[in-house]
Amino acid sequence: MLGVASLTNKALRTWLHGLPGVDQVGIEARAAALATRSIKTTSKAWAIDTAIGMIDLTTLEGADTPGKVRSLCAKAQLPDPSNLDTPQVAAVCVYGDLVGIAKEALGTSGIHVAAVATAFPSGRASLAVKLADTKDAVKAGADEIDMVIDRGAFLAGDYRLVFDQIAAVKEACARPGDAADAHLKVILETGELATYDNVRRASWLAMLAGADFIKTSTGKIQPAATMPVTLLMLEAVRDWRELTGEMVGVKPAGGIRTSKDALRYLVMVSEIAGDDWLSPEWFRFGASSLLTDLLLQRQKLRTGAYSGADYVTID
Repeated sequence: MLGVASLTNKALRTWLHGLPGVDQVGIEARAAALATRSIKTTSKAWAIDTAIGMIDLTTLEGADTPGKVRSLCAKAQLPDPSNLDTPQVAAVCVYGDLVGIAKEALGTSGIHVAAVATAFPSGRASLAVKLADTKDAVKAGADEIDMVIDRGAFLAGDYRLVFDQIAAVKEACARPGDAADAHLKVILETGELATYDNVRRASWLAMLAGADFIKTSTGKIQPAATMPVTLLMLEAVRDWRELTGEMVGVKPAGGIRTSKDALRYLVMVSEIAGDDWLSPEWFRFGASSLLTDLLLQRQKLRTGAYSGADYVTID
């Protein structure tokens, strides 16, 4: 394992490029095989509730308003008003300027507020701007910060710059005194990394720099989350724990819209990383529309009838 003092760009490049190469055919076949697993009856009911509790309910639009965020927070706390046993989601994810609105709306519910930061979604800004963005969100009460890496620097091979920026943002997540620091989710934007080898390297680089979570995507470009990419990231956090004893979370985001998709991801989490990751503390779905389908499937299991989208709230 590299020591921080030895982390020249050359040393980082040598270490990261020394990671085992990814067999593209093999990893895609493994992901496809896991996607064929089925979950039935009581196990399906448990899996749907587990998936609901792992959602970061997200709105990241330029047209977001305080009213829209309050509505999203209401749905986060009471996803299905017709069934009060429905689990709450894990977090609400918003732009930094709306953190205060979300914190007030969520009150003492226990649902976290996640804020995107560091010039989301492009990541193209000075470090000073990125740190100010992060500190503003933390000061407003954000429990989690979702930062984006500088993909241009990463693809140019400037790994030390990417490492330093992640480490600096991690420091900016700190709160004074005994207050809990904000958790740092590092968005790799895997759709722009071009190769599976780069996804593996970026995952390890983020963990070396202090990420609490590694996240696939901003949801603003395609492809976003895919099963092969998420499988690679799950392998990375599993191997990281074997090496260091520390757990790091994984968050696929973007493009996961159906219950069937979510349950496939849960199977993959169990098979690749292990059941310790089957918790909102260590696995999240970044989603906006996924919750609706999970609620419809939950209603079908409970009542035996499929209601249709008109029977759940939209936001």
